[in-house]
Amino acid sequence: MSDFNDNSRIYIGGEDQFAQVMTSVEAAEYLKMHVKTVCRLAKEGKIPARKVGSEWRFLRSVLDNWLAEALV
Repeated sequence: MSDFNDNSRIYIGGEDQFAQVMTSVEAAEYLKMHVKTVCRLAKEGKIPARKVGSEWRFLRSVLDNWLAEALV
């Protein structure tokens, strides 16, 4: 079970791994891409993301769907 005092991960609706919110660095690692590429694609609207302040945020489940559609 995860430690809820661990602020390195943000979850929407509990510990569901598919609703995990990721930073650009985490999303880049997950997608096996360079972080600058992920940020550029987000800025161009080519990858689903939301800007929170000056940082991009990505939902793992949305990235999975985006990747699945891109590969078809």
